[in-house]
Amino acid sequence: MKILLYFEGEELISKSGVGRAYDHQKTALEAAGVAYTTDPRCKDYDILHINTYGINSVTMVHNARRMNKKVIYHAHSTEEDFRNSFTLSNVISPFIKQWLIGLYKQADMLITPTSYSRGILERYGLNQPIRVISNGIDLDRFRRSEAKAKAFREYFHFSEDDKVVLGVGLLFHRKGLPDFVKVAKMMPDYKFVWFGDISRFIIPVEISELVENPPANVIFPGYIAGEIIEGAYSAASCFFFPSYEETEGIVVLEALASGCPVLVRDIGAFRPWLVDGYNCHKAVSNDGFVQKIRMITEGRAADTTANGMVTAEERSITRIGEQLRDAYETVLRG
Repeated sequence: MKILLYFEGEELISKSGVGRAYDHQKTALEAAGVAYTTDPRCKDYDILHINTYGINSVTMVHNARRMNKKVIYHAHSTEEDFRNSFTLSNVISPFIKQWLIGLYKQADMLITPTSYSRGILERYGLNQPIRVISNGIDLDRFRRSEAKAKAFREYFHFSEDDKVVLGVGLLFHRKGLPDFVKVAKMMPDYKFVWFGDISRFIIPVEISELVENPPANVIFPGYIAGEIIEGAYSAASCFFFPSYEETEGIVVLEALASGCPVLVRDIGAFRPWLVDGYNCHKAVSNDGFVQKIRMITEGRAADTTANGMVTAEERSITRIGEQLRDAYETVLRG
């Protein structure tokens, strides 16, 4: 069994959640002993496992079908999580939905990371098998590390007494970026850091203005890989992710794996696997977020970190590799 993993436009979206999911797939297949290639010119594969939906992706599916190859589409994207992202995204999102449906219909199986996103695909009228498989988490990379935490604090000149609230994600309204800033304004005694970047030419002006003119206690350092961002999860007092729409949220898994207290907006993508007061904390309004952040950092909220790390371990890359292998074998049995 040999898999062709395909990812279109890697140079443009490699820093996104889809890009990290693609990297996780490669690591997961290596861990599971599944042979794969990323060479789109390869002809001796058994299954095309495709992650993207551009023009070249359409061609890859067409060629796979012409050669009687099996196709698995990784349904990372929906109309719902396309909205409130790029400039004019809400205008074109209905067309994106129809485009996605047309592509997803050609697959022998769909893989999507949560039961929530599976429900969306089913409401689209897609009736082929849909497997729920997490995008996974590299536990070793994000294991709690005081050395990395120190590197993060030194990079930003934070003291160990500073209360640091961390956010990570693309600079989208959908990610809750405006609410992150509003909450920061309500908490001037805390430091807020949001890692993530994207071209200012493709996001709305109001988001660019937030990033370019943040409050004094908010830092937008852009995209920083390696021990700085990994250390941020270990050093932060709280990971705050007020996203309005996700299919899973790999950054949440990263925070859970690091033993960082997690606060998210109570949305469908986080049900039922994230439980308020058990492995995370949830709220629905900015006032609620402020209250929860203070409770978490002052030790007045339940300590959810141990259960959070268990949740991350259940989605380790090793386990994801085994689940992907089973999906592949199921498709090949036909």
